[in-house]
Amino acid sequence: MAPTERDRCTFKDLCIDVDAPAAMAAFWAGALGLTAELLDTGAYRLVDGVAEHVVWINQVPEQRSVKQRVHLDVMVAAVAELEKIGARTVATEPRWTVLADPEGGELCAFVRPADRLAGYRLLEVVVDAADPEAIATWWGERLDAVPKASDDGTFWWLEPTAGLPVDWVFQAVPEPKRVKNRIHWDVLGDSAGLLASGATMLRRRGDGLAWDLLGDPEGNEFCVFPRP
Repeated sequence: MAPTERDRCTFKDLCIDVDAPAAMAAFWAGALGLTAELLDTGAYRLVDGVAEHVVWINQVPEQRSVKQRVHLDVMVAAVAELEKIGARTVATEPRWTVLADPEGGELCAFVRPADRLAGYRLLEVVVDAADPEAIATWWGERLDAVPKASDDGTFWWLEPTAGLPVDWVFQAVPEPKRVKNRIHWDVLGDSAGLLASGATMLRRRGDGLAWDLLGDPEGNEFCVFPRP
C-alpha cells in the first residue's frame, strides 16, 4: 500500500543522551559548528538559526554500555580539531577516522578542504541495521525520500529532502539492538498513522510529555510531535 499523508512525517531535529550535559554540549557544538544554549530545564540546545540543524543534549541516568547503534559523521579540516576539544582517535580508515567523544560514543570524521567546509559540519546520520534495505525503504516512505543502495547492498541511504538536512545512512551489522539508542531523532507527524504503518508505541504523550515516543520497525526510538 502506498504511503499516505497520514503516515508520512517531517524530520524535526536530533537528540543526544549524555551523562554530563555541559561538557558534551561544548564538544558537540564545536564538532558540528553550532552554538550551545542552556535552557531552564538544564538541557542544552545546539543551534545555528536553521530549524533542522537543532541538536538537543539531554542528561540521562544510564551510561553508555555498548557500541552506539546510531552515530554521526562530521566534516573537519583536520582530525586534530576534534581531538583538541575532547575526542579520542580509535581507528584510521582510508577515507575517514573513527573517534570517541568525551563519553566514549562513536563518531566518524571526514577531512575536507577548507573551501568545502560549511559552518554546519554534520555530514550524515548513520544507523546500524539488521535489514538496511527494509528500514531505509520504511523511512524513505515516511519522509518522502527515495532510498539508494551501495553496489554490494551492505548499506542504503536517503539523500536530503526539504526536511532532511543531511544524508541518512543505514548500514548492515551482525549484532542486534540491545539498549536504548543514545542518539535519536524527532519528527513532526501523526502517531496513529505511523503506528498503522509499522511503528510501535513506547510511551504516549501526557503528564507533561508533549510528544509520543515510538520505535521504528527495527526498534530505533524516535519522538513524534504534532504538526503545528
